[in-house]
Amino acid sequence: MKNIFCRGFLSLVFTIVAATTSFAQTKSLKIGEALPESIWSTPLQLVNHSQKTMTLNQDKEKLILLDFWATWCSSCLVNFPKMEELQKQFGDKIKIIPVSNQDRPTLEKFFATKNGQRYKQVVSVAGDKIFHQLFPHKGVPYIVWIKNGKLLNTTDAEQVTETSISEILGNKKSSLQTVTQIDKTRPLMLSENYDTEMETELQSFAFLSKGRIRALDFGTWFHRDKGKTYGRQFTNKSLLEIYRAIGYELFEQRGDVLSEKRMLNTIQQPENIDFNTNITSKETDAKLYSIDFIVPKSQADSLYSKMLRFINENTPYTVSLEKIVTQCLVLKRTSGKDKIATKGGVFVNKFLKTPSVLQNATLDYMLSALNVNKNITALPVIDETGYKGKVDLRFSNVNDIKTLQKELAQYDLALEEEERAILMLVIKDK
Repeated sequence: MKNIFCRGFLSLVFTIVAATTSFAQTKSLKIGEALPESIWSTPLQLVNHSQKTMTLNQDKEKLILLDFWATWCSSCLVNFPKMEELQKQFGDKIKIIPVSNQDRPTLEKFFATKNGQRYKQVVSVAGDKIFHQLFPHKGVPYIVWIKNGKLLNTTDAEQVTETSISEILGNKKSSLQTVTQIDKTRPLMLSENYDTEMETELQSFAFLSKGRIRALDFGTWFHRDKGKTYGRQFTNKSLLEIYRAIGYELFEQRGDVLSEKRMLNTIQQPENIDFNTNITSKETDAKLYSIDFIVPKSQADSLYSKMLRFINENTPYTVSLEKIVTQCLVLKRTSGKDKIATKGGVFVNKFLKTPSVLQNATLDYMLSALNVNKNITALPVIDETGYKGKVDLRFSNVNDIKTLQKELAQYDLALEEEERAILMLVIKDK
């Protein structure tokens, strides 16, 4: 990989410590504001460069993109080759600069690893404080666009493309969508003015939006107090992912376990709620949902049932928990003899390996593996053994259901296909 930075930068004589101190009181910049003049001559620490420091003076007239990253951020690393190609394509018209607040030893240690060797030619700013102070953010990758010495925009890395760069260089209308990262620890979109009200306490909160919120990641967050969850947040998720997470909690409250085999999706266009969120496009982004739902702490036990009701009221679908007669595989004991009790020893869960081994483990591990893996059986597997102790089991091949059924007999166990009325998560069109 070729150097992203030009290696011809000149470093200044004064020290990084002095420069950092001079910016101790620097305020964050707003879009349209000019960078402090002293920034351009401030020495910046580097890794993977023959010089230990550099300045931005000679790039002042270029379109500059600060690419904030961290060694633990896989998305940041994936972006490096794209950034390199764009730098090569636009040449001296732009300057893309990776910036990390991790110190030089940390970055050098990373670049010495097997994974880091792939990016050994990436010249990055190390131990940054100045840019992080000027352009505060809560996650990476994060891109700061600077043109004519002013803050032009802040975006996610996906928006750094040949088209978006060409628009700006050509002084055309930009398609960039500003990303000002949102604090996920507080209720989504709740005005910060609320925090100034000293005599109030938020009792409940409900927010639901459709379409990707670029200022948020793809994830989830819990509102908790003293071990109790009284709020749940999902950001940029498919509805099916949200249904699955809520369903898991509701099943657990009923002493049951949700699996894909216990989800019945009957809607006419299932692709509207079930799609790969790792592949981003305008089409998939439009189908993403974000929700933040909070109940009074005294009603924490009803959080998920109320949350599901709220989603049902505000989407084209209805989701419910229903007992439905379903063809299942039922695990039973065939005698009163206990042939499965553990002899002790270390815990081993290698049920899906060949040979299959469970040692000093409960039957739950076997049931869970069978219910998660549709390749073994498409049927839900339920436990009617009533056995609560720990077991020792060994099978030659659990990937073949007939072999497993045959070998269960040595333990006086049977796995039989029968109908049962079991709890299902049912998704319907309204």
